[in-house]
Amino acid sequence: MEAQGWRNPRTAAAAPDAGRPLYTAEQRQRRDESVWTLIQGILAPVQFVIFLISAFLVCRFLLTGDGREAAELSILAKTGALYAIMVTGSIWEKVVFDAWLFARPFFWEDVFSMAVLALHTAYLVMLFGGHGTPQQQMAVALAGYAAYVVNAGQFLWKLRVARLQGARGMAVAA
Repeated sequence: MEAQGWRNPRTAAAAPDAGRPLYTAEQRQRRDESVWTLIQGILAPVQFVIFLISAFLVCRFLLTGDGREAAELSILAKTGALYAIMVTGSIWEKVVFDAWLFARPFFWEDVFSMAVLALHTAYLVMLFGGHGTPQQQMAVALAGYAAYVVNAGQFLWKLRVARLQGARGMAVAA
């Protein structure tokens, strides 16, 4: 049932490429003209580099017991980058889709992003609240990192879909 433009996210977001473009022409224009698109394009690879360094440091600590402070600081940096990309991504979604989060084309990515945020935030609560051992805290951080990898894959897939759809649109227009 679609009342007043509401779509069931389980069916509406399930297959964005199944006959429905990821962006309307107006949304694509807003996306291309928005400074938030550039900001997301910068923050995403920066966060990924931080993730790689941090994952190495966390694994080193868990395997050897060395470098606990460096690992903790790196997790804090990764979590800060995550919060930054989530806030700016929400603004981007508002500009492009007129929804702060959970816009139809990115519904499932946003749902999974909430799980990533929850795990990173759980790490912060454990660290600053003194809950669990450092190994348990870092295990939670690694769970957040695993979820982040899945989420990053979701967004990379959407980027590919958008590029393919854009190329098809260009071919049709030519």
